[in-house]
Amino acid sequence: MNAKPSFFASCAALALSALCAVPALAADSARPLQPIESLVVPRYMGIWYEIAKLPNDFQKKCVGDTTATYNLGEDGRVQVVNRCRTAEGKFDMADGVARQLGGATSPKLKVRFAPAILSFIPMVWGDYWVIDLDDKYQLSAVSEPKREYLWILSRTPQVEPAEYDALLARLTAQGLDVSRLVRTPQTQLQQPAQ
Repeated sequence: MNAKPSFFASCAALALSALCAVPALAADSARPLQPIESLVVPRYMGIWYEIAKLPNDFQKKCVGDTTATYNLGEDGRVQVVNRCRTAEGKFDMADGVARQLGGATSPKLKVRFAPAILSFIPMVWGDYWVIDLDDKYQLSAVSEPKREYLWILSRTPQVEPAEYDALLARLTAQGLDVSRLVRTPQTQLQQPAQ
């Protein structure tokens, strides 16, 4: 009897181990996405630099220096200004509004960039869930229940590699595909002019 496994037996064992790994990955992404326990909205206000994102259609023209600035309005809604540099070197801006879902510390928000006249249409509101945030409100990850979108945001244009890697590990544990993340070049060291 030959002690070496045949090529076909080796392939079958490899295929079986690969099939066993797929349900483990699927299980992570099948679990409901978990936002952070609570969000102090006033502390979250201000400028955030985009460090990385999952590619999406509405940011196709953005090539770098992407920021999100949040300001709390008197009505409790958050005024949102997203800004990025295009390939032509110009800055593109999008103004929106966000509202908190649930209680005063809910990490789940809905955001709208469509005109206010369309705000009664549920489809114009997108989910904005804070799914990771450090105690000092310096590094954040934002996604939505289907995990189709993901942004990593920081109060500074650069993040320490160890902090970034630790965040990626936590996001992977939440079933997010961090291998698809695209880093965002940040050349500005200060808040861009609005």
